[in-house]
Amino acid sequence: MLDGLIHEIKIFIIEALGLEDVAPDDIDQDAPLFGDGLGLDSIDSLELGVGLQKRYGLKISAESDETRRIFASVRALAEYVAAHRTH
Repeated sequence: MLDGLIHEIKIFIIEALGLEDVAPDDIDQDAPLFGDGLGLDSIDSLELGVGLQKRYGLKISAESDETRRIFASVRALAEYVAAHRTH
């Protein structure tokens, strides 16, 4: 189940951020989303956070220390979604 959710989140990231030249297979599920990994920035994290709240019914606080852990990688994000989604 987690593999399917990982793929779904990769597609979500690509669509939400308009990453036209990136395919799901181009995104390493364990690589950092920010910095040296996918190279996302703080504005990207806000867009993803809002989109994830709408799509999965999540409550993600921008001020939470846990937020860095949630957005550490696609795998970390998928694990959080799997555990906390409401729809």
